[in-house]
Amino acid sequence: MLNRYARAFFTRLLTPIARFLVGRGVSPDVVTLVGTAGVVAGALAFFPRGEFFWGTIVITAFVFSDLVDGAMARMSDRSSRWGAFLDSTLDRVGDAAVFGGIALWYAGSGEDLLLCALAVYCLATGSVVPYAKARAEGLGMTADVGIAERADRLVAILVATGFKGLGVPYLQEGVLWVLAVASTVTVVQRMLEVRRQALAA
Repeated sequence: MLNRYARAFFTRLLTPIARFLVGRGVSPDVVTLVGTAGVVAGALAFFPRGEFFWGTIVITAFVFSDLVDGAMARMSDRSSRWGAFLDSTLDRVGDAAVFGGIALWYAGSGEDLLLCALAVYCLATGSVVPYAKARAEGLGMTADVGIAERADRLVAILVATGFKGLGVPYLQEGVLWVLAVASTVTVVQRMLEVRRQALAA
């Protein structure tokens, strides 16, 4: 949902930044790498210590690099399969750091192994969802279905985690449960879609 309605808005908003960086010879790949490093650092430096608000602020500051690097690639005519591969691969790294940092909190000072396991499950299914789509496309089919795309999952967990850092109870926990269910449903939806196409062929 957010991919369809919010991506274009934020791309326009961040275009001046992309134009500034392109004008100074910065590579889109560098922006991708720096953005991922910032997300990983924010998640693993703050979340395991329970500093959810500031961790979310740091991650949010870097997560928009995913839009900036794409705009830069288009402006400089440097769009490539390598850039798309790097971007998609490092997206998985950043997402894993976010849920991994939350899992480390609940495994340690948060003292809740159920929520730790839930965060790990969200981490795992968050990787399976895009893998199912990529594998389908590699086989000549499509899997563009599902109720929980990456942007939806990331925004939901960051908003909930930021509010937890402000002392709002139960929101993060509830969102973890919702994401676990939604990601599972999305995986099943994509499997059924690919099965339908395979049988039809």
